Amino acid sequence: MTIPDFQTIMLPLLKYAGDGQEKSLRDAYDNLAITFSLTEEERKELLPSGRQSTFENRESWASTHLKKASLLSSPKRGHFQITQRGIDVLKKNSTRIDLKFLRRYPEFVEFRTGRNKQGGKATELNDDQEVTPEEAIEASYLKLRDELADELLEIIKTCSPSFFEQLVVDLLVRMGYGGTRKDAGMAIGRSGDGGIDGIIKEDRLGLDEIYIQAKRWEGTVSRPEIQKFAGALLGQQARRGVFITTSDFSKAAHDYADAIDSKIVLIDGETLTQLMIDYDLGVNPVATYPLKRVDLDYFVE
Repeated sequence: MTIPDFQTIMLPLLKYAGDGQEKSLRDAYDNLAITFSLTEEERKELLPSGRQSTFENRESWASTHLKKASLLSSPKRGHFQITQRGIDVLKKNSTRIDLKFLRRYPEFVEFRTGRNKQGGKATELNDDQEVTPEEAIEASYLKLRDELADELLEIIKTCSPSFFEQLVVDLLVRMGYGGTRKDAGMAIGRSGDGGIDGIIKEDRLGLDEIYIQAKRWEGTVSRPEIQKFAGALLGQQARRGVFITTSDFSKAAHDYADAIDSKIVLIDGETLTQLMIDYDLGVNPVATYPLKRVDLDYFVE
């Protein structure tokens, strides 16, 4: 079964609280995971930020909405308890509780349509929306990031080969390779020996070296190109290499790189641009919207 959306979780969560006892969100998580027959992989699935599990995030928002409608109360941190209103709802044997259902309660309507503390109108989710606010924000962020990556790649493909080599240098240095920028810059584009475009230090101490091939490419890079690079590494008695391209690699190329003794990392155009965004290379931040949550540790007495 796929992970249910937060609205689908509402009724089972209220039923779990139906015995009137105080419940913890942690126990509810385990109980609901069984109710929805979630696999271990589905339990572990994370939001794109990697900071919280998807199911845990949806359970938390289901709980929040039920509390805003006064179907649940919060006797203490991380716990909840059904209210008389919640008990009355269960007695009616409702088949589903969702945002549209909760709009019958004035407290919930105020929560959904009220103004924020700065005086502006609060952003309101569509009642048919299945994602939580965090999921909506992260989905929008990923869409903008993918569009930025596409734009970066188009620009990179128009750059000269020498600029592309320097771009690779800058990226590897940002990632902690190559020692100083000067050392790395001298290494790239200097060798040209049998399919090797450059050599760069693995760390600032120079304990090991990484051989690099950096090529702008239009078509898919196939297995023979990786074989040629592996042969060049063997000729240098080297065991580590990075093949960077603006294109992509065939499955046979990936299979070959995985099968040989030498460690060859394949970085295609998509991975290249994502790394550039991660390490702020060729991009500038436009705006920052920090998401914050209560620091429960601060309130421990």
